[in-house]
Amino acid sequence: MTKPCLLLQLRPERAASDDEYAALLRAAELTDDEVVRIEMDRGMPEVDLDDFCAVIVGGGPSNVSAPQQDKYDYQRRFEPPLRALLAEIVDRDFPYFGACYGLGILADVLGGEVGPDRYGEAVGASTVVLADGAEDPLLTGIPRSFRAFVGHKEACQGVPPGAVLLAGSEGCPVQMIRVGRNVYATQFHPELDGTGLAVRIEAYRHAGYFDPNEADMLAELGRRESVPVPRELLRRFISRSRG
Repeated sequence: MTKPCLLLQLRPERAASDDEYAALLRAAELTDDEVVRIEMDRGMPEVDLDDFCAVIVGGGPSNVSAPQQDKYDYQRRFEPPLRALLAEIVDRDFPYFGACYGLGILADVLGGEVGPDRYGEAVGASTVVLADGAEDPLLTGIPRSFRAFVGHKEACQGVPPGAVLLAGSEGCPVQMIRVGRNVYATQFHPELDGTGLAVRIEAYRHAGYFDPNEADMLAELGRRESVPVPRELLRRFISRSRG
């Protein structure tokens, strides 16, 4: 029997967390019994990687680069064990897909610089372009440029040590990386569609990502976007991880 995928979430907003989980199932073509879901704001149990075929870490309101005193209480609790888990993942080259915060925490563990100084992106769709010479099993046949949903206050300030740049964008040069053969991360949200974006816009209307008065307009713009490629990348990752 194929081992399940482990989803580590950090969204205390239940509507956004539930929608992220449902979006992952749809995008990766998984069923409920093929995913073990851990909401890290409620606690971070010990994880044995041998129990899983892959690990996914999504996004949320936490920022890796925030001063310790400014981090959420639950973030201060889950980050130390998550860092230890990521160090093991990198050491073992264990299948991993991080999105948004999932990229930032990986980059930080690798010794990269993550911060708010440059490359933050407003909520909405961005054009992502494959890096020159980028070759990867997940990218075979993928268009050189594609649309993807973004929205983040911090970003990698450069390619993290030991990582290969797979894609970037005009406003954020590090949009997708790979470490080893099996460790991936994106700044964009691969699971997200226009309906899911609207859910998150409402959940984070007053979180400082955008002018609250522009929420309805941003949601409508998101519904008009076509973003199939990011979901295909996630589906390919899961398929490859499950063998």
